[in-house]
Amino acid sequence: MTDNTVPAAPRADFPRATVLGYPRIGRRRELKRALESYWAGTTTADDLERTSRDLRLTTVRRLVDLGLDPGTGAVPNSFSLYDQVLDVTATLGAVPARFRPGREERPVAPAGTERGTGKHLAEPPSEVSTETYFALARGTAEQPPLELTKWFDTNYHYLVPEIGPDTPIRFADDRIVREFAEAADPSDGGTPVVTRPVIVGPVTYLLLSKPEDGAPEGFSPLRRLDDVVAAYRELLAALAAAGAPWVQLDEPALVSDLIGAPFDATPGSTDGPGRPDTTTVSDAVRRAYAALTAPSPGTDRPQILVAAPFGELRRASGDRLALLAGTDVEAIALDLVRGATPPTEGTAAWNVPGLASKTLVAGVIDGHNIWRADLTSRLDLLESLRRTTGARTVTVGTSTSLLHVPHDVDDEPRLDPALAGWLAFADQKVGEVVTLARGLDAGRPEVQEQLDAATAARTGRAGAAGVVVPEVRERLAGLTDADFTRAPYTDRAAAQRTRLSLPPLPTTTIGSFPQTTEIRTARAAWTRGDLTDADYEARIRQEVASVVALQEELGLDVLVHGEPERNDMVQYFAERLAGFTTTVNGWVQSYGSRCVRPPILWGDVSRPEPITVPWATYAASLTDKPVKGMLTGPVTILAWSFVRDDQPLADTANQVALALRDEVTDLEGAGIGIVQVDEAALRELLPLDAAAQPAYLDWSVRSFRLTTSGAAPATQIHTHLCYSEFGDIVGAIDDLDADVTSVEAARSRMEIVPGLASAGYARGIGPGVWDIHSPRVPSGGEVSDLLKLAVAEIDPRLVWVNPDCGLKTRGYDETRASLANLVAAAREVRGSL
Repeated sequence: MTDNTVPAAPRADFPRATVLGYPRIGRRRELKRALESYWAGTTTADDLERTSRDLRLTTVRRLVDLGLDPGTGAVPNSFSLYDQVLDVTATLGAVPARFRPGREERPVAPAGTERGTGKHLAEPPSEVSTETYFALARGTAEQPPLELTKWFDTNYHYLVPEIGPDTPIRFADDRIVREFAEAADPSDGGTPVVTRPVIVGPVTYLLLSKPEDGAPEGFSPLRRLDDVVAAYRELLAALAAAGAPWVQLDEPALVSDLIGAPFDATPGSTDGPGRPDTTTVSDAVRRAYAALTAPSPGTDRPQILVAAPFGELRRASGDRLALLAGTDVEAIALDLVRGATPPTEGTAAWNVPGLASKTLVAGVIDGHNIWRADLTSRLDLLESLRRTTGARTVTVGTSTSLLHVPHDVDDEPRLDPALAGWLAFADQKVGEVVTLARGLDAGRPEVQEQLDAATAARTGRAGAAGVVVPEVRERLAGLTDADFTRAPYTDRAAAQRTRLSLPPLPTTTIGSFPQTTEIRTARAAWTRGDLTDADYEARIRQEVASVVALQEELGLDVLVHGEPERNDMVQYFAERLAGFTTTVNGWVQSYGSRCVRPPILWGDVSRPEPITVPWATYAASLTDKPVKGMLTGPVTILAWSFVRDDQPLADTANQVALALRDEVTDLEGAGIGIVQVDEAALRELLPLDAAAQPAYLDWSVRSFRLTTSGAAPATQIHTHLCYSEFGDIVGAIDDLDADVTSVEAARSRMEIVPGLASAGYARGIGPGVWDIHSPRVPSGGEVSDLLKLAVAEIDPRLVWVNPDCGLKTRGYDETRASLANLVAAAREVRGSL
């Protein structure tokens, strides 16, 4: 540990209670609406800035009202206009060459669809304009956006930075500083709040980056660490000058075995393309935080909290807690929900050099899920931490940012009151943190009433009707290996060729078509009771007929019904399966302006009646072409729900799989020859700890196979996986034993294809050729180029042509144009085979 010269500014103790972040979309999705109105050109830059400022101030004041200290940095300032990783890219001015000045900036989408206005926000000059910021996120007419992928093991998506040896990196934008000053001295005359700016840490930022196009082969973005750290030093100095006592640097990469080189690798080793090849991650951490904490004449810095959410810092692959304790940061936040619980008293397991000078922020309240905490056991844990860790101070926090949960249980009037009493959303979790901090400092009698209430709620939950259903448990217990196995693929492929008679490079879509304003309005009216069941069904049948006609007109080979009846690919099933409930205002940000309402899986799962059969068979009656039945797979339903925490995930997954297996059987019986079971989130739930990955891949793959293995050989089973780093699970993709797998590949320009080819993947594969998360229309040549990359690596007889994902969020003009280009490109490449 280096000598640490005490900075000139007075040092404030870390607050006794805090959270690592808070939802930023607004209780009524105000940010979503403001962004989409701005992109559409119907509101001004001033309107967007006013809404975002109001949201920030509302948030920090709400957190004070809930019990966080307004003057010590207890309140996190974690707002983002789109994405926290993109914010760092903007702060550093790290814009890829294809977006930098000198290239013409065009509207974000073609005329007639949502587009950028070209207006900048009212802010001081910056090297990254607001137009460029949103171009990076959403693309331009000429440039695709930055790649979008999952934030560790969550359903949040971040924008992947593109860093090369010549990418400009400097302290280029002071928005983070201005947002701190805005809360500390608000212009509306409201109560000032001294917040704690939350920023993605420099090591994680670079480990999440990919080499910019044109970077030398083997280049690692981590080589730019010194430049990034120099910019962070300037940012910290600016925050100190503005009066910030603390700053939070998020370093979740330190708990992951999926990012970067192994911690104990020999310096200079290579761990795959784009992985660190000049230094190990541990060396990077030491260098970065030695530089960030080093005194500098004439300047100051805030005290630094390093947060490491989503897993365990003390690991066989390297003791990252000791690594951080050996630096001069003042505080470390541990995830004690996903990470290990403390050792029993009397052991030496927490004898970590350097920890005696640190504040340990104990993340004992789950920021990942929505169940009410066992406050008594959490307080036991906190008291044990104080006795066993040797830390200078132990304070109370959340395991992760509360970005991943909804705002407030009290905002859910339709929830059953008993079930609502089992839950804690963001506001309730802040209350739990404050209660535990008070109990830790003032003693249990001060909070005994709250402890008893939490215990009573958990006891009531365990004994409630529907939590355990004997018939479901008995069916699960009776499963055999035969229930997880289909006929050999060669036999299936022959039977499917005879049944389906598809051309080479068959074209299809992933399932959903645009959800128009008219459809959403009709659904809302039906939900309110203002539209009869018969009228609503007629409206949906009209939309299905229109979607089928459009696909036939465009020349697609395998059709879908478009899913106009579905509000969300998970919620729709949750509303029709026993054991689930849904919310009214339980919105969670997925990316940018995209929000979802994860269902709550609280009890044993079963299917009371068929769910999708009527709509699939109606669509099939309208065409002679094959129509896919569309289901969401068991792992994805779990990943995109708040799942019960009182039994193993594998058991819950198999309960869902059995319900879906019944649906596959009914679709097949109704004459549907292709059934797609989407497992978009298979990679998302992959544990960050390598030791836990084999068990996860085993049960997740088996749950998919349990869903699909009852299908006859002539029934073609498809699956879909989206927006993740698939290289880690190529073997699992193969083990799913689906007849056709479609995957995201457009933004990453077919990065997955070489891995599939080298692994000998020998079943149908549809690498996406249209990035649907951007409003731009890809040209026919662009789609053709991607398709040629695919058939150059994979047997063309196995390749399907499809978009990256469903089309629900797109408009019909761009959908029609893009699909026309997709079909034309498929025909062009088909003709050259």
